[in-house]
Amino acid sequence: MTAPFHIEGEGRKSRWVVTCDHASNRVPPEVAGGDLGLPPEDMARHIAYDVGAAGVARSLAAALDAPVILSDFSRLVIDPNRGEDDPTLLMKIYDGSIIPANRHADAAEVERRLDLFHRPYHRALERLIAGRDDPVLVSVHSFTRQLRGRAPRPWHVGVLYAADTRLALPLLARLNDEPDLCVGDNEPYSGHLPNDALDRHGVQPGRPHVLIELRNDLIEEEADQAAWGARLAPMLDAALKISEV
Repeated sequence: MTAPFHIEGEGRKSRWVVTCDHASNRVPPEVAGGDLGLPPEDMARHIAYDVGAAGVARSLAAALDAPVILSDFSRLVIDPNRGEDDPTLLMKIYDGSIIPANRHADAAEVERRLDLFHRPYHRALERLIAGRDDPVLVSVHSFTRQLRGRAPRPWHVGVLYAADTRLALPLLARLNDEPDLCVGDNEPYSGHLPNDALDRHGVQPGRPHVLIELRNDLIEEEADQAAWGARLAPMLDAALKISEV
């Protein structure tokens, strides 16, 4: 079995650590022989991974001189951005699609997938963070423009946070200065999700952190992913300087 994550730029020197929890739509062979039973068009959309996020995370990490960790399994295998006690840790239906290989997954199967994928990813992230002096976390995600049966989402980019606003508020201010952007403040979701990845590695230990959501139709192409990474990096550095953490 290969590692369920990739780390790039581990030797880079800045305080930043970039994460991409939903980087891949890969189904490892250890789970249902590598096929969850969904058609290719479902595995290519947001229910399986964060479209475009991996390319943005790589570009952003390079611009920040930071390491990046990227998951290498679909969120439908088990979601590394959920706490182990979260009811959405292993989804059986998502945005109107039933996931056949998950329909009858019991507690033993959830535990097996935690051991194979979820826990190794978080241990690797913990090691990566431990190798930094005064680490600062930024997590890159993407969201779909419209869920089935829901209204279109207007935001180009969102900044998610919970109680710790040290980085989020100055980053929001910088983004709101951009005339071409519709910016979501804790949109399209709330940033408060107990025991999720940033809660675990940022909130609970008291590390500065922020989560960025990009609308996935804006980052489908490699050139757009690279451009967004380059655009966000100086805003994040400025936000960190303002926050004085």
